[in-house]
Amino acid sequence: MVGHSIDIVDLEKRFEHVQVLKRINLHVREGEFLTLLGPSGCGKSTLLRLLAGFEPSTDGHIMIAGRDVSSLPPKRRGIAMVFQNYALYPHMTVRANLAMPLEMARLSFSQRLPGASLLSSRVRGIRKDIETDVGKTARQLGLETLMDRKPSQLSGGQRQRVAVGRAMVRHPDVFLMDEPLSNLDAKLRQQLRDEIVDLHRRTGITFIYVTHDQTEAMTMSDRIAIMEGGEIKQCGAPAEIYDRPDYLSVARFVGTTAINEMPVTISKGAVSINGRPLHLTLPGIADGYYQLAIRPERLYPIENGPADFSLRVDQVEFAGNDVGIRCDGTEIGAGTVRVQLRPESFARLATGRKISERIALRIASDAALIFDQSGRRVPVPLPLPAPVEEACYDVSV
Repeated sequence: MVGHSIDIVDLEKRFEHVQVLKRINLHVREGEFLTLLGPSGCGKSTLLRLLAGFEPSTDGHIMIAGRDVSSLPPKRRGIAMVFQNYALYPHMTVRANLAMPLEMARLSFSQRLPGASLLSSRVRGIRKDIETDVGKTARQLGLETLMDRKPSQLSGGQRQRVAVGRAMVRHPDVFLMDEPLSNLDAKLRQQLRDEIVDLHRRTGITFIYVTHDQTEAMTMSDRIAIMEGGEIKQCGAPAEIYDRPDYLSVARFVGTTAINEMPVTISKGAVSINGRPLHLTLPGIADGYYQLAIRPERLYPIENGPADFSLRVDQVEFAGNDVGIRCDGTEIGAGTVRVQLRPESFARLATGRKISERIALRIASDAALIFDQSGRRVPVPLPLPAPVEEACYDVSV
């Protein structure tokens, strides 16, 4: 199978006086796995429904492989959709659920009637082809031993696998998935994530995946489109979205642990926070007030060198593969400041391991993000000073 490209051009959707989607423009490459990521109410599921043809758009165009499908019904778009709630027929077996989309597409009403196969060799041939396609899909998804069970006899992960099979058996040009893993527990979500990624690689079909779970988006996607308030704020590779968010709102949304935000003043390239100079130098940025953002894992504890600031520890949170240190940033005007370390790095700290102790911290100069008062990232002139001192004093090294 080969996926088709998708072009969304000036797409808008309004419900009476409420504009849900605002001039969406997006190009999805052939065979790409693109995720629409955003909070509830941002418009991502509405956009998916417009792509599927379940809702008419108010304005704009949807192109699949260069063909305008904006006014076509769902069955003529070459699209298959997997829903959050599985959408299986409860009275049918897995085999019958997988076969149903093909029967509806290939057989007329009269050909689907009981006994039609006995009267027509053509119908028998079509049903044999359907059986072959169903068997192939079942083998690809590991459903062979479940074919005679009904949905009530399946686990949540098995039901979702059958739902994927119902979409896959039609050989679509595009897969749409609307939060398909949200009803599963953590272990099953990870398993199904892996299976969906493997399915994408095997088939080469274009996938558009909707989720509010950033772990799913970051681990599965070729690119992520961040949606907010009915708009696409940024579209890029997972690493680009995480390391170089275009907006402060994107930086806040992406990341398992909240990004640290600190009000800073820049004057002739020198950066200070609450009157305290930082080691950062940012020539080329206009003097003024900005917001500095830094990921928790890029705040380094400093044992024997110059720190940017020292804060009181409020809480220590052990999470297995990392340790979070929550600090009181009031004295630098930053509210809560979070530091994230590997357990072995945390164990080597001389101070800052206990509540009420102070911990000296230094900002990684190559990871500092500067946002203006509108919340848009200010490009930092490159090259930045090499973080040599950080490597010397970073206890995580």
